Amino acid sequence: MSTENEGTAVPPAPSAPPVPVDAPAAPAPQGQAHQAPYGQDAQGQVPQGQGGAGHPGASSSAPDPSWPPPPTAPYGDGGSGSGSGGWGSSYQQPAPASGRRRGGLVAALLVAALVAGGVGGGLGYVLAKDNDESTGSTTVSASSNGGDVKRDPGTTAGVAAKALPSTVTIEAESTSGEGGTGTGFVFDKQGHIVTNNHVVADAVDGGKLTATFPTGKKYDAEVVGHAQGYDVAVIKLKDAPSDLKPLTLGDSDKVAVGDSTIAIGAPFGLSDTVTTGIISAKNRPVASSDGSGSQASYMSALQTDASINPGNSGGPLLDARGNVIGINSAIQSTGNGGFGTGQSGSIGLGFAIPINQAKYVAQELIKNGKPVYAKIGASVSLDDGSDGAQITDQGAGGAAPVEPGGPAAKAGLKPGDVITKLDDRVIDSGPTLIGEIWTHQPGDKVTITYERGGKQHTVDVTLGSRVGDN
Repeated sequence: MSTENEGTAVPPAPSAPPVPVDAPAAPAPQGQAHQAPYGQDAQGQVPQGQGGAGHPGASSSAPDPSWPPPPTAPYGDGGSGSGSGGWGSSYQQPAPASGRRRGGLVAALLVAALVAGGVGGGLGYVLAKDNDESTGSTTVSASSNGGDVKRDPGTTAGVAAKALPSTVTIEAESTSGEGGTGTGFVFDKQGHIVTNNHVVADAVDGGKLTATFPTGKKYDAEVVGHAQGYDVAVIKLKDAPSDLKPLTLGDSDKVAVGDSTIAIGAPFGLSDTVTTGIISAKNRPVASSDGSGSQASYMSALQTDASINPGNSGGPLLDARGNVIGINSAIQSTGNGGFGTGQSGSIGLGFAIPINQAKYVAQELIKNGKPVYAKIGASVSLDDGSDGAQITDQGAGGAAPVEPGGPAAKAGLKPGDVITKLDDRVIDSGPTLIGEIWTHQPGDKVTITYERGGKQHTVDVTLGSRVGDN
């Protein structure tokens, strides 16, 4: 299913359109917002206007169509094919606006509401006071105020109090002044902050990047590395303080449907906002895009009903103990704007990148500055409506559909084969295959089930690797 990044609409995920297995570039066809798989030999298109997963952050540049995609939603390792077919509800790209302008508008609306509320409150007090004097009635005060309430570590308030100091509101601005607002969290004591690629994309090439803590302390920052396919980025604070407290990372593989979740972010510019919900589903295939026509990101996502809106992108999704289990990245939306911004808002369908995958990506970015993708070395169709991920007859840019000497070739896979399963995970499309492959690391051995000539076959494949988005 496709969704919108950072608050953009996230189309339903019935069956993801086929995506190139290795690392297809996803051109964005008109009318549909399908995200093409990122892979070495895959081709894909991210249709605009339909089913684009919304990232709660800034837009990013399009990755090369020929690199291997990571596993998240139903995606493949790479491949070629048309990117038609809807992953979900139609996507409407929000009007470009800097994070500062967006926040300003929201603030103005809120100020007006608060002023009106203040006037109403004042009148109410006067009337009540007059009434008390005339009737002799009395008022009863609570025996304690909010400060006396005990908030145990496991409560939402306890978790929020501990996690908020380690989250930041990120403002990214390009050299032309375009940009937006997103969220990030402290990854280590050296000043590295993890967020979404689409949050910082505008600031990658000479733009401006800042990170503000809940205390109001703002730091300039720089991009250490970014991965468009995974939609993960790492930035580093300049002159980072010595008292940083990294958030504890949980184990996303052990998360269960129904577990409580807490999301922290800056929806519509409202920094340090906390919302709660549950894990609604796991391994949800999602292809997300910022709606700018760039290639899609693929994830086998954690789905949550915690309220996530534009500006939440890159923020942590926590469990009941305060451990990070995911990075909030995309939402499904009805497409209606909110707060006067024209952007879509939450309808209880949010998607997060599992932290086990994000941790691996972040560590690679810190170490090498570039992402590393697992791949099978074959191009798969992105067409919707298939019963699996079909290896195409032609690869991206005229390349061979099955990379000579690559993992798929060594396993005996050929053009026309339809991959229906990866280990125990059912594969219903190219994008689903890409997402699942990207949940693994290069060198991992997986079992692939495929159909050829009406017969089913099973083969073991050792995943290869590709460095970089291009």
